[in-house]
Amino acid sequence: MMPPAYVRLDLDAVRHNLEQVKRYAPDNKIMAVIKANAYGHGMDRVAAALEQADGFAVARVDEGARLRQAGFEQPITVLQGFVCADELQQLLKYRLAAVIHAPQQIAILQQQPDRAIKLAVWLKLDTGMNRLGFKAHDFAAAYQALLACAAVEQPINLITHFANADDLLDDKTRRQIDLFNDAVKDYPGQRSIANSAGIIGWPSVRSGAAQDRGGDWVRPGLMLYGCSPFAGKTGADFGLKPAMSLHSRLIAVKDLAVGESVGYSGTWTCRSATRLGVVSIGYGDGYHRATRSGAPVLVNGRRVPLIGRVSMDMITVDLNDLPDAQPGDPVTLWGNGLPVEEIARHADTIPYTLLCGITQRVQVM
Repeated sequence: MMPPAYVRLDLDAVRHNLEQVKRYAPDNKIMAVIKANAYGHGMDRVAAALEQADGFAVARVDEGARLRQAGFEQPITVLQGFVCADELQQLLKYRLAAVIHAPQQIAILQQQPDRAIKLAVWLKLDTGMNRLGFKAHDFAAAYQALLACAAVEQPINLITHFANADDLLDDKTRRQIDLFNDAVKDYPGQRSIANSAGIIGWPSVRSGAAQDRGGDWVRPGLMLYGCSPFAGKTGADFGLKPAMSLHSRLIAVKDLAVGESVGYSGTWTCRSATRLGVVSIGYGDGYHRATRSGAPVLVNGRRVPLIGRVSMDMITVDLNDLPDAQPGDPVTLWGNGLPVEEIARHADTIPYTLLCGITQRVQVM
């Protein structure tokens, strides 16, 4: 018996998408971003599927520690670094690299004694994202301070993060690239700039050549899971395959008359006689509450529109074009034939939100 709501994961698609990254960036090392439980896909299983990646990136120390405890030996970088000495000790214990982005981190490192196991670091330059990182006028001083830290592995690696790379018409990305390359041109160490949008859309950061060291490592995230980082596009436009599909089933079918409303607050009213289907999925499973009427849903492989509000455990669909649909029939909310990017547009959100939002009660098949 199939569960009411479940996810199918295609790890072959993950492997395929990694190969696509290699095609886009053949001269680069790949730091596969598997933070947030691999964007909702399951960190351990995705890490195993990405064994051909050169390393992993996670957001937090506990994510990196979990990977080590599961037996993964690839280089692992913690993108948020550490905020206290206890977290630093965990980084050292589990041989995790840390992004250094703030003066207090350097102050903690300065208090550490010389030791056999040193901390590999990525010093972050804030080129315009304005979240983490040192501004250009503070960057050289931070670099010199890290050089003097006995607990820091040399050479120091160098990193930044794009703010607007998903907008190919925005010149900010070009300015970020130029600022980064100018700031780090005289330093040794590896470099990393490009996220998924950078890998696909900004070829200059994929070069591993000496004159443009900005592309030593690329950091694919969303594209590994088969999604496009660009609005109005799907992963298929870039040769990617969806790794996750979300499924449910019809649990009721009924007929409504003209003028009857559907769901909480009666936001959808029948303009004609309507055959209504009730699907066992809702925002309690991760199907976004903001998804609007008209969003496509696949019932028996055919598109029908969502009608009414998404509730915690159920959604309703218009089955007028599927008069033979019955309770128990299969439903796909996104996946092959129904890109998650399309559903995200109907929910005024981004694919990341939907993929990361699958809840614990949804079974993985």
